[in-house]
Amino acid sequence: MSAIRTAVAARGGSDQIKGVIFHTDRGATCTAQRATSMCRALHITQSMGRVGSCFDDAAAEAFVSSLEWEVLSRTEFRSAEHAHAVVLDWCYGFYNHKRRHTHNGKISPVNCEAQAA
Repeated sequence: MSAIRTAVAARGGSDQIKGVIFHTDRGATCTAQRATSMCRALHITQSMGRVGSCFDDAAAEAFVSSLEWEVLSRTEFRSAEHAHAVVLDWCYGFYNHKRRHTHNGKISPVNCEAQAA
């Protein structure tokens, strides 16, 4: 839920994220009443992988693997706030704006989204 609130703020408010798809596994955190209610209120479509299928979560797993390799394993965090700031900077500043993705034709997600719009 914290990640959703951060994404809403980064995108400029709830009107800017209506209709997005939020893909998760079937863990208790993502299926909890509070999380599903939040998604419904923000007009976010929840997408969940099939039980026992690792392939539905491949994109999320690839992201987490990159985060672990490029940031978490190479950074000594001073506090939870420091960890949050470093991860947010990597996600928003590097991963979304600068990192080229093979799946997107070797352009960043932000550029891919702009081209699609």
